[in-house]
Amino acid sequence: MKRKHYRLMNLLTTGIFLSFVAMVSIMPFRVLYWFSNIAAIVMRKAVRYRHQVIYSNLEQSFPDKSKKEIDLIAKGFYQNLTDNLLESFKSFTMTKSSIIKRHKIINPELLESLLKEHNGIIGVTAHYANWEWGSQSGSIQCSNHFMALYKPLKNKYINKILLNSRAKCGTELVPINETSEMFERTKNKKRVYLLAADQSPSKGRQLDNAYWLNFLKQKTAFLYGPEKYAKRYNYPIVYIDIQRVKRGYYEVKLSTLVEKPLELTEGTITELYKNKVEDVILTNPSDWLWSHKRWKHSPK
Repeated sequence: MKRKHYRLMNLLTTGIFLSFVAMVSIMPFRVLYWFSNIAAIVMRKAVRYRHQVIYSNLEQSFPDKSKKEIDLIAKGFYQNLTDNLLESFKSFTMTKSSIIKRHKIINPELLESLLKEHNGIIGVTAHYANWEWGSQSGSIQCSNHFMALYKPLKNKYINKILLNSRAKCGTELVPINETSEMFERTKNKKRVYLLAADQSPSKGRQLDNAYWLNFLKQKTAFLYGPEKYAKRYNYPIVYIDIQRVKRGYYEVKLSTLVEKPLELTEGTITELYKNKVEDVILTNPSDWLWSHKRWKHSPK
């Protein structure tokens, strides 16, 4: 009975999800952003979505900023959050030409150049600006095979719908718990592996192997995955910098973060990534995912 009830609830949730996607997908962008303006106010003032987490993260990261400055960053964060959410739903029906125009990769040739010397590239980014369109825009604008890791949702119906949308342009999606198997089975193929490594490690092996670094004035655990696989397979690392040009339009700039991983001492690659993410966040703090419990772990 519980299993049947759980399945019915999942189907109901999926129906609501699809209705919302259908509504958003037919909206012109100007209407979508009007709706996002309202949603941001509701999330910030009425729902107060993760208000305590957001303000705690901001106050610890920017101890020198005034309450007014923190409020301004938080307000911008809520706007970026609702924009990103609605843009993600909009991607279900966006044309390839629209994706290229709105999520423009300005130097895709960097990947081709690196793949002449290597079997693979690890592309790292952060949960910053609109990272969701990346799984589609990369495959359209670059002549490379992309593989992106994802965390499966508990609702298997919504999970399948999201996978189909993100993979519709050619990117291959792989569950995060199959990371090692993915790298091993494709090690002799030309692949670009997409990783967002700025989230907090899970308890257990991830946390035990994490690198602890000073990040935004706090001791922070960083996932060891990008460094581990770069060294294991001698893959260069490219940072994917996504910046908003104007509302609904982004430029993606690729830069080589690490070209020869085997020549670097342990922890150096992760520190280079940390420094890059920190620089990006400081450029426009509101565009980072402050609602994430980034500092829920403490060093032993």
